[in-house]
Amino acid sequence: MLNRIILMGRLTRDPELRHTQTGTPVASFSLAVERDFKDKQTGEKTTDFIDIVAWRQTAEFVSRFFTKGRMAVVEGRLQIRDWNDKEGNKRRSAEIVADNIYFGDSKRDAEGGGYAAPPSSSGSYAAPPPGDSGDQFAAFSDDEEELPF
Repeated sequence: MLNRIILMGRLTRDPELRHTQTGTPVASFSLAVERDFKDKQTGEKTTDFIDIVAWRQTAEFVSRFFTKGRMAVVEGRLQIRDWNDKEGNKRRSAEIVADNIYFGDSKRDAEGGGYAAPPSSSGSYAAPPPGDSGDQFAAFSDDEEELPF
């Protein structure tokens, strides 16, 4: 049997870190995941809001490094829970139990509000953003005789 899910979306709120009575860390949050297709009537994409639960080290990791609006990739499994509400009514909830959580954006993207500009389709070099010296790479000529290998 196979129960694996991989999702990519933005956190709708900061993760909430709690501990069980035995001290096990557990974090909960939700992801806003946009569907790949547009609605025929509105022309807009529908967004699903999916509950995520992370345990132990994964819970501590997500609560420490992720905040509302940050892009995350979640790998885990679907879990259906039956429970009773305050009035005694039976309820059912679907959630993803996260095994691994990865950054879906760069730190720089997250600092700028969590949204990155789409990459250039021309494949050309874009100037570094203001304040970034861009000195990480040295220019070289197309003359093969000067290459060090």
